[in-house]
Amino acid sequence: MKKQHIKLTEAQKEELKTLLSKGQLSVRVQKRVMALQMMDKGMTFQAIKGHLDVHHVSLGKWAKRFHSEDLSMLYDKPRPGRPIGISGEDRAKVTALACTKPPEGYARWSLRLLADRLVELEIFESISHNKVGEILKKMNFSLTEKSNGASEH
Repeated sequence: MKKQHIKLTEAQKEELKTLLSKGQLSVRVQKRVMALQMMDKGMTFQAIKGHLDVHHVSLGKWAKRFHSEDLSMLYDKPRPGRPIGISGEDRAKVTALACTKPPEGYARWSLRLLADRLVELEIFESISHNKVGEILKKMNFSLTEKSNGASEH
């Protein structure tokens, strides 16, 4: 296999060295940094593949991306996907409502009561009690616990 050379500038070499010395990189980024350093030294993809346990196709893609994107290729670009269904602001409203006094005649909020009230207040057009439960769970909020992190002063 032919050698795939990339030429790092002194500034790029220093930046890569600094990134590695911090020790806070994901394995994915760390492998890319090390692969670039090895390519700069003229190592073959086959040799790098043996050291880093990376497929040679990935190494080729990284070299190509380095030429077009410089060191920004170390990090993945955001990928398109399903958009977040409920904003952080709306999740906060769910939690805030759960912190309030329950309706008259109820000792505490239930998931169904919360879901009905959120629709009634027009915070959501519709929301299931299961979704309310998911939101509260992600916020580490329990309808049955006395202490949910908020102080009662």
